[in-house]
Formats: sequence, structure tokens, C-alpha cells
Amino acid sequence: MKIRLFPALALAALTLAVPSFAAKPEIPVLRKNIPSVSQGLNVPILLYHRLGPTVADGMTIKTTVFEEHLKYLKENGYHVIPLRQVVDFYLKKGPAPAPKSVVIVEDDAHKSVYSDMLPLVKKYNVPVTVFVYPSAISNARYALTWDQIRALKKTGLFDFQSHTFWHPNFKKDRKRLKPAEFEKFVDMQLKKSKAKIEKELGGKVDLLAWPFGIYDDYLLKKAAEAGYVATFTIERRHVTPSESVTKLPRYLLVNADQGKVFAQILAGRAPKRNVVY
Repeated sequence: MKIRLFPALALAALTLAVPSFAAKPEIPVLRKNIPSVSQGLNVPILLYHRLGPTVADGMTIKTTVFEEHLKYLKENGYHVIPLRQVVDFYLKKGPAPAPKSVVIVEDDAHKSVYSDMLPLVKKYNVPVTVFVYPSAISNARYALTWDQIRALKKTGLFDFQSHTFWHPNFKKDRKRLKPAEFEKFVDMQLKKSKAKIEKELGGKVDLLAWPFGIYDDYLLKKAAEAGYVATFTIERRHVTPSESVTKLPRYLLVNADQGKVFAQILAGRAPKRNVVY
């Protein structure tokens, strides 16, 4: 009996002594709901200024072209998401946007947002963030009124954020003002805009689009001090994990960005262009 059992006992001893390299079932790891940049963020932010029946200037896109854009997005499997979803990812407040996500924004709160953009936004059910400089609202003939903005907000499809108070050119202002005066001027532009929009509409204003795309380290610092958690430029590339939430790029679109060119932009192969306001 002992002789017959020896090989079995020896085999058991060897099995215990030699580490096993066989696949082991995965042990679930509890993780906090914190997004990771490895999730592959790759989102184009599409920037519009004004719509209309004809191309009145370099910043006007025909309303029919805007609808072609929305139709292309829908027919080719793209999903228009709120800008806030991109910001929340960077702030570790939400997951990475799904593949083929796109963001639509508008700068200046032009009156065509109400007359031309709103019907199409409703038709295609897409969210839009509008960057406002309050000095023009209910004052300039080309701009929205506060009542129109409130009506837009009630649709649930529009969010309103800051574009400074009166759309200054910070490069020129820095040259004409003394350092202390320039600092005071920047603080006014950033803080007064935020306060006015929040007073008129309620809610939180903590996103900023730089007028003319002008920014530098000093302006970024002042924006953070004023309570902005993200700011936006007009550099023509997708938002990716390598970007900083303090200066996220956007594609400033013109009427020529249609057909094959629009498809190239969405694919991250936008043709180079010198943007002239």
C-alpha cells in the first residue's frame, strides 16, 4: 500500500512546490468612477458665428449649409453632445465621450441663432453652447435680446457661456494700457460678463471663449482666478487627451467648409487656413 501511494504523494508534493502558470480567473477590482485619458477622447468642436440666406461676410455660413452639416452628422453616425460633457471629462466628473462625438458652439449670440439656427437645432435635436458678450445683448441690432436668449434656454437645447463683456482685442489693449490698467481691464471683461449672464439667466457660467482666439499664460491665469474652469481657442484640431482644459481648440467654420472639406474636418484632416476676423 505504501509503495503504491508513493508516486501519488510525490506528485502532490511537486504540484504544491511548483508555482502554477495556468490562467486564473480575474479578480474584480473596485474602481472609483474616474475617467481615464486612455479612453480615447477625440472630439471636434465646431464653431459657428452667424447664419443667413447669403454669405454676407467671412463669418456667415448659409443656413442651408448648416443644415447640410447637421444632416451629414446624422446620416454618418455622429452624435452631437453638449460641450459640458467634454469639460466634465477633463475635470474627472464624467466619462469620455463616445466615439464619433461632435460638439456645436456659436460665438457672439448673433440674432440668426434665434431666426435660423433654432429651427434646425429643434429639427435635429442637437445641443448648442452659445458664447455671449453681454454688452451687445438687447443693444446691438445684430445681436440677440435677453428675452430671445431666455426663450432659447427654455428649449433645453441651448447653454449660454462667456465671451468676455464686450469682445476686446487683448493684444491691442495690452499695448495701449499700462500694466495695472490692463489687469483691471481684463478683470472687468472676465468678471462682468460672467456676473451679467448669471444674473439674467441664472445657472452657472464657468466656460470662456477667447475673443479673436487671443490668449496667453497671463490671460489663462486671470480666467482661472475669475472662476472659469475651461477656456476655448480657435486652433483647428480635435480635442484630445493631450490638450489642456484651459485652452481647448475649436474649428472656426466658414461657408466653404462643406461637402468633402466638412468630412475632412470631422476626420481630423482639416485643411490649413489662416483665420481672418
